[in-house]
Amino acid sequence: MAERPQRRTPKAQGAQVLRTEQITPHMVRVILGGEGLADFTLGEYTDHYIKLCFAPEGADYSHPFDMARIREEYPRELWPTTRTYTVRSWDPDSRELAVDFVVHGDEGLAGPWAARAQRGDQVTFLGPGGGYAPDASADWHLLVGDESALPAIAASLEHLPEGALVHAFVEVPDPSEEQKLVAPDGVSVTWLHRGDRPVGEALVTTVRELEFPEGEVQAFVHGEAGFVKEIRRHLRLERGIPLAQLSISGYWRLGQNDDAWRAVKREWNEQVEREQENAA
Repeated sequence: MAERPQRRTPKAQGAQVLRTEQITPHMVRVILGGEGLADFTLGEYTDHYIKLCFAPEGADYSHPFDMARIREEYPRELWPTTRTYTVRSWDPDSRELAVDFVVHGDEGLAGPWAARAQRGDQVTFLGPGGGYAPDASADWHLLVGDESALPAIAASLEHLPEGALVHAFVEVPDPSEEQKLVAPDGVSVTWLHRGDRPVGEALVTTVRELEFPEGEVQAFVHGEAGFVKEIRRHLRLERGIPLAQLSISGYWRLGQNDDAWRAVKREWNEQVEREQENAA
């Protein structure tokens, strides 16, 4: 039997918390900086992300983590836990990296960390990765997401060309979670307030009822996996949009923590695509 290729351990980078900003009642922005970002760069994507690494209690290694050494010398239960977050912005002149976190009290791992972050706190992360940016050649753009996708949608709006035709829909719990976003003249976000409805229900209804403009659309649909699946089905089967024109992914799934969702996410995406191909 041929040997499996060894899994490459990505190089970790270190940074420090410079400050935090309370953007909305449940959104905290953490600004990272420090010498560890001296060689950090971003590409052309507006959904660039990094994987923050959190050491479990009892781990005695220091920032920035040497991931290869940790995996060789420590038992799995002492390996860092990673959480993926979109880069909200990167300023290469000041070398400041902004990351937005949805915070719901003590729920989760990264959110509570962001809420308690103090200047000087050390951070280890992997990345960046990414795969989407608005294409100036598209006739119009569709941006859809819940609050978890808001950083990427905000970054995309900032990079749209003047004169772009855009339909942008963001679902948040209530009006207090709306943000002032920068966009080309004539482009605005339609805010949908969830209230007591299931996550994404308002987004599914809005996209289904939207009168699509003429021409080729480039769509970005991200957020909770359940509503993402419904909109994906609608765009692919009912609207007939080719997969190449879509950036669609479930950032999270209701009822599953991040680790459980990441373990099945790829298989879930492949299953959804097979179902839609069979239904076409």
